[in-house]
Amino acid sequence: MSGARVGGSVVQAGAIHQLTVYGQPAPPPAAPALPVPRQLPPTPRRLVGRDADLEALDRELDDTPDGSADVTVVVTGPAGVGKTALAAQWLRRLAGRFPDGQLYADLRGHAPGGPADPAEALGGFLRAFGIAPVPRSLAEGAALWRSLAAERRIAVLLDNASTAAQVRPLLPGSEHAVVVVTSRRRLTGLGIDGAVFRPVDVLSDDASVQLLAQRVGADRVARERHAAALVVERCGRLPLAVCLAAARIAARPVQPLAATAEALDQESQGLAALDVEGEAVRHALDASFEVLGADTVRLYGLLGLLPFPVFTLDVVCAVGGLERAEADRLLGGLIDVHLLEEMEDGFRFHDLVKLHARARADEVRERPEGLAAVDRVLDWYLASTTAAEALLSPSHRTLRRDYTTEPVPGAREFADEAAAVRWLDAETGRLAEAIRWAHDTGRPATAWQLVDAMWPLFLRLRPARLWIDAHRIGRTAARQAGDTDGRLRMLTSGGNGLRNAGEGEEAAAWFTEALHLARAVGRPLAEADALYGLSQTHRTAGRLAEAADCLRATAALREAEGYPRGTALARLALGDVLLADGRAAEAVPVIAGAHRDLVAVPAAYEAARALAFLGQAHAALGAHAEAGRCYAEALAGFRAGGARHWEARVLELTGDLARARGDLTEAVTRYHESLARYEALSAPDAARLTAALTTLATPPEDR
Repeated sequence: MSGARVGGSVVQAGAIHQLTVYGQPAPPPAAPALPVPRQLPPTPRRLVGRDADLEALDRELDDTPDGSADVTVVVTGPAGVGKTALAAQWLRRLAGRFPDGQLYADLRGHAPGGPADPAEALGGFLRAFGIAPVPRSLAEGAALWRSLAAERRIAVLLDNASTAAQVRPLLPGSEHAVVVVTSRRRLTGLGIDGAVFRPVDVLSDDASVQLLAQRVGADRVARERHAAALVVERCGRLPLAVCLAAARIAARPVQPLAATAEALDQESQGLAALDVEGEAVRHALDASFEVLGADTVRLYGLLGLLPFPVFTLDVVCAVGGLERAEADRLLGGLIDVHLLEEMEDGFRFHDLVKLHARARADEVRERPEGLAAVDRVLDWYLASTTAAEALLSPSHRTLRRDYTTEPVPGAREFADEAAAVRWLDAETGRLAEAIRWAHDTGRPATAWQLVDAMWPLFLRLRPARLWIDAHRIGRTAARQAGDTDGRLRMLTSGGNGLRNAGEGEEAAAWFTEALHLARAVGRPLAEADALYGLSQTHRTAGRLAEAADCLRATAALREAEGYPRGTALARLALGDVLLADGRAAEAVPVIAGAHRDLVAVPAAYEAARALAFLGQAHAALGAHAEAGRCYAEALAGFRAGGARHWEARVLELTGDLARARGDLTEAVTRYHESLARYEALSAPDAARLTAALTTLATPPEDR
């Protein structure tokens, strides 16, 4: 179909389900196989006292038509009653009916740090199916989740829900899915969505004694039946409390059960009076806590300081000042007595245990030991993130770092750029918490320096909301710390985040504030950064002449200060503005010179960007072969550096080039590859690609 022309307007009336390309187009590339998630938390082999509940759940599923599920069950009951164990056990028994995956999210409805954002759970679900990074907005993430779930037979456990509104975006809306929601609240609002409700009560007396016997031995319980009955009575027949009491009993094999019953009576004044927040369980936790050694007790209290719902072994080492082997040993002790749960990506406290751990942490929070523990964790995150910054953005790594302990023990080191990006991606949520933690605990220098160290995370992974929120905290913290260089950096890098999120007016205000401050204190390079940021707001607004003037001034300042990389980047941006102004012939030497200087620095990521711009300039001039060479080299560079947005952009440009040559088969293939990456990033560019593919799918006579 050489020489074909594409034209006319396009109206998309709905979703695109199939594309037919005239001229023998190639089919879209096959999607890679996705992993099958099996995320349900572990449960006992036999769930004591829950046969009637399991049968009731089975009946809910049996009422659905053959070959479908489409059931949402809300399991409600008091804290510690075993809702999660019941739901996980039931779904695990049904694994064969849901071959495409079993997913789990803890919504932390009653956790000390507040309920989880539904977007966090959506991100976990999407990553389980190979989507990373995930969409930035809740609406986009929910839409992509429903699309993924539509034809899959999956089971979903939404644990510890707080409200119906928190749950609703996470419902897959599929005829082939079953969803179980657990909550201490009734969540009657989910009835609007067709949910059914299964209340779960405490165990019967007999079942409670069976549970105790299962944990401490049937013979021991049989010998002291009366004392066993007192233990479960004083645990309020609450499964969590019974299990914790059992851990205490099991740790004292020669002590009679009557001693535990007496201790529970003295310490709890009766756990039957359990309130919804589980305050009475504290006494059972105290009883279990007493079996721990002094070093484990110390670690338990320090872990209670952490703001993260899930923490890694590295963080455990930092908070306790421990070597990995010792930390692993102490964690094992906490897991053995059910004070800690081991997750796939770390460790966590049950909500009730977290409250207990926080009470212990309050005893040391303001003491030297507690203050030093917080310093160690924040120092560890600052040092590790700075190591990633030094590898991924070495020219950005210029500002001070204030550590309480130097060198910071156990800080992360990275073998290559890909490893650093993976770590930043996995730690994004905890880094966000660490910024707030540092600011809230009166460590403003650490707060803004951590934001500064996260620059490659913002640049490559593009978490739009975090980019803005983190820099707002960083801006305030740098001012509190009285650090002018920190203020300037927060204003310029935060301004970039605002501009990228479409907040052009606020971005311009930040850059203008930075410009005035830089001139007032005599910081030419900071002045250049502010001018560069203003140039980008002008370019986005279509003020190309003003953008070009700012970039020429930026290049002059940086060149005068002996900053070759920054000079080259300003000239590269100038070339981009010339391209946008239709002046491709002028842009070619400007961009080519910037590319040459960036290679010499070296700056591989930025050099790849220069090649992408240079390819666009050659394509605009009709030099297709040279444009294709530039795109191929740029694509290799972006893939090596994990720059996923730019990889998608260059694939799109390669499709544009093929389309200009009349090779529509190649164009469709490249557009599909680009669209898949844009959709994974939830980038607005996806709409542009969809429109292009719709045009190519339209018969020539209808265009």
